[in-house]
Amino acid sequence: MKWNSRKVLVTGAGGFIASHLTERLVLEGAQVRAFVRYNSRNDYGLLKFLSPKAKAEVEIIAGDLRDAEAVRLAAESTDTVFHLGALIAIPYSYLHPREVVETNIMGTLNVLIAARHWGVRRVVHTSTSEVYGTAKYVPIDEQHPLQGQSPYSASKIGADKLAESFCRSFESAISTVRPFNTYGPRQSARAIIPTIITQALTREFVHLGSLTPTRDFTFVADTVDGFLRAATVDAAIGQEINLGCGATISIGDLAYKIFSLLGKDPKIVTDTQRLRPEKSEVMKLFASNEKAQQLLGWQPQVSLGEGLKETIEWISNHLELYDPDIYSV
Repeated sequence: MKWNSRKVLVTGAGGFIASHLTERLVLEGAQVRAFVRYNSRNDYGLLKFLSPKAKAEVEIIAGDLRDAEAVRLAAESTDTVFHLGALIAIPYSYLHPREVVETNIMGTLNVLIAARHWGVRRVVHTSTSEVYGTAKYVPIDEQHPLQGQSPYSASKIGADKLAESFCRSFESAISTVRPFNTYGPRQSARAIIPTIITQALTREFVHLGSLTPTRDFTFVADTVDGFLRAATVDAAIGQEINLGCGATISIGDLAYKIFSLLGKDPKIVTDTQRLRPEKSEVMKLFASNEKAQQLLGWQPQVSLGEGLKETIEWISNHLELYDPDIYSV
């Protein structure tokens, strides 16, 4: 499907994956409406890193996902809605579970109702690999049980089930994508890869939580490609689809891989503040991407080594945006 002149809404557009998706859509000719959370600073998040040409072509609407009327108005006349808006920090969800649930579940409900109201052609709803919890078997396919091991993951399970219910109850054209750990330029220090890179670039000691959990990392350009395919392939309607590399690496091994690419040898220090509660820690994430290959013709193109080099370069050029001494939740 060509995106030329198609009207598209991206919620959470100021976020990491969504800013890359917004930019890609603009480059492909879409008319993009970016829904961002209002603040009095007129700070539109990572959209500020779009090229001047791309930024000039984006229509920015500020609001809150919990405001049904704001979401309804934002979705008017759109062909496709990419719903990425959410509160995503797991440690933050331990502190403020009510806000996370209201934003992620009620916000998703507002998006689904608005899309149905306007007869939107397709909604691409964003899930997360965290809904699977610690793997009961690997690789994790879409039939794996859902486990709410944090308030955040529980809220995303609820949002996923709302999307499923709208498909079944109202025949809404919704596709749910489940990105595994996406990384790349612009990502905040809340995530593990920027945390390691920024500390290793500026410190002799790198403070981390548990080193034994394993993760499946996907470069952001590959994740964005999966979103676009999910919006265009009819076979994706009513489906949950993993977007992961199908490879896994422990946090400890990841850290040493980054050290090697940087040519540095800092010492790793275990920081108890960064440890999740024992029963909440997801020990293993390892994606099966067979369904994405079969339905979307999607598979990752960027290796972990290549993606890390590009991420390191971007962070090295934007170190002023990071404070390695602060633990970001």
